[in-house]
Amino acid sequence: MKNLLLGIHCLLLFAVFAQAQNPTIKRIDPTNWWVGMKNPNLQLLVYGDNIKGSQVAINYGGVTINRVIEVENPNYLFIDVTIGTEAKAGKFDIELTKTFYLKGKKNLITEQTAKTTFPYELHVRDQKPQEINSKDFIYLILPDRFSNADPSNDKFSDMADTASDRNNPFLRHGGDLQGIINHLDYIKDLGVTTLWLNPVIENNQPQTNEGGAMRSAYHGYGFTDHYNVDKRLGGNVAYKKLIEAAHAKGLKVIQDAVYNHVGINHWILKDVPMKDWLHQWATYTNTSYRDEPVVDFVHGNTSDFKVQQNGWFVPFLPDLNHDNPFVATYLMQHALWTCEYFGVDGWRVDTYQYNDLEFMNRLNRALLEEYPKMFITGENSVHSVVSQAYYTRNTINAPFKSNLPSPNDFVLFHAVAPALTEGFDWGKGFNRLYSTLAEDMLYEEPLLNMTFLDNHDENRFFSMVGENMNRYKQGIGFLLTTRGVPQLYYGTEVLMKNFKNPSDAEVRRDFPGGWVGDAKNKFLASDRTEQENEAFNFVKKMANYRKSSSALQTGKLTQYLPQNGIYVYFRHDEQQNIMVIMSQSDNAQTLSLKRFAENIGTATHGKDILTDKTISDLNNLIVPSGSIQVIELMK
Repeated sequence: MKNLLLGIHCLLLFAVFAQAQNPTIKRIDPTNWWVGMKNPNLQLLVYGDNIKGSQVAINYGGVTINRVIEVENPNYLFIDVTIGTEAKAGKFDIELTKTFYLKGKKNLITEQTAKTTFPYELHVRDQKPQEINSKDFIYLILPDRFSNADPSNDKFSDMADTASDRNNPFLRHGGDLQGIINHLDYIKDLGVTTLWLNPVIENNQPQTNEGGAMRSAYHGYGFTDHYNVDKRLGGNVAYKKLIEAAHAKGLKVIQDAVYNHVGINHWILKDVPMKDWLHQWATYTNTSYRDEPVVDFVHGNTSDFKVQQNGWFVPFLPDLNHDNPFVATYLMQHALWTCEYFGVDGWRVDTYQYNDLEFMNRLNRALLEEYPKMFITGENSVHSVVSQAYYTRNTINAPFKSNLPSPNDFVLFHAVAPALTEGFDWGKGFNRLYSTLAEDMLYEEPLLNMTFLDNHDENRFFSMVGENMNRYKQGIGFLLTTRGVPQLYYGTEVLMKNFKNPSDAEVRRDFPGGWVGDAKNKFLASDRTEQENEAFNFVKKMANYRKSSSALQTGKLTQYLPQNGIYVYFRHDEQQNIMVIMSQSDNAQTLSLKRFAENIGTATHGKDILTDKTISDLNNLIVPSGSIQVIELMK
């Protein structure tokens, strides 16, 4: 009996030991892939328990394992595979087999094996991103603050931040993707062609203390799981639904990408594959937020360069190390996965200047190889045209050459509000616009610069121009007639206002009418004030005219030196010739057209696009004080 009990005990110990040795796969990223990609190579990040030392097998036609890589953390494997041209869409198992040895009676060694499988799937490519270029008009939406269609997903008890409170400007307010879907007709009616959403990827972040107030990550810039859309917005299903609904209405969608950092609560950071997954410093080091150390290839130093590039953006957004090839591949593959899985049409890259620029060239190249006309625009909040051009395709003779197709045009943005509000003088007023555009020779293709008047990080435009309707119309008119890809921030069309005082939450207020019970619904003309309707209709008029204007979309820009408070420029091509006149003079003036003869040519009359009135005599053109005129010239 004693021997029997001992035998049972040994068997139980063996069973427990064997179970402890069994490999277990918890997740694989990317979550799936596609056949027919131009790049046949794929690197699978495998995370689980007891997977170190496993033999990996995939028994599926056309899929070949090239290499299995073990790293510092035994809970990770990286599997390099090739998906050949003969591979078909379908399901298969990724199999891990692990051998271990047990010492039994009389020190007899017994070889044992344990096996686990994980399902994987290859799909057929069916996404064809639509081209976004200077023919488009982009509408920026902060999803949490636009419209709440489903209050049941406002908060979840199993997330790090369980709060949702519209009375608190720093917390989540409940806006979701279905709310955007519900207002696509409003957006299209405005004349918009493209949506840009602040990040929708999961931000399962705890509240953080910023400036003495606890704040939620409602803005979306702290990713915690690249392969899941935040369920408070509706999750992957809702995002797919939004993109399909937008496409059905002829609208395109830009995704906001963050490559520089992740949220402090990212699932990978809870058990990092290797120490250098992040940029490491002996003591916490913040980025300097200065672009000059990167651009200054003549006089710069490596210390300042390293701090700008590798310093953390803020303490709760850990900085990714793009020199680590596994990190780089993980981010590049996620971008490709997003294009195919969701069907996005373009990318806006957050904090572009803080990323390793060689890495960004590789990532852009990977996207453009699969989608040659993909629109990619990068955020660089800089103040000089040289810096802005340096980070995009340019004509600068520099040792580094960026392949970014488009910059967010911060330099032109910084010029607009002062140009409209300060007095006309040498280097001031409209001269700011003229001087900024005069440096366009530094860009390879300035038509792709994404132009804007405000966004989620800046003061509201209507407030910046002193809530003056003439200046507001000049700004909107300039945005929609100058060169570039224009972008409008949600609510600017109905005169949403405020400065970033005391915080940026003031410029991220809820769109009135996006929540049941709102006192006013600004999606409806009947609930807008007379002035708000005037603003909405002005945007709508200009934007919808632009849709059919080849000159405003892709025509050449010819500008004339501002004189006497009047700025004149032309957009023209073989089909169309449009003259734009803006005045910041205190008095009405009769404009002599002689100095514009080379652009007016043989035109004898024109149509005022904003009033629909015919101008029968161009020689007696009256320019009212504080006005903008958009005139289609005719022979």
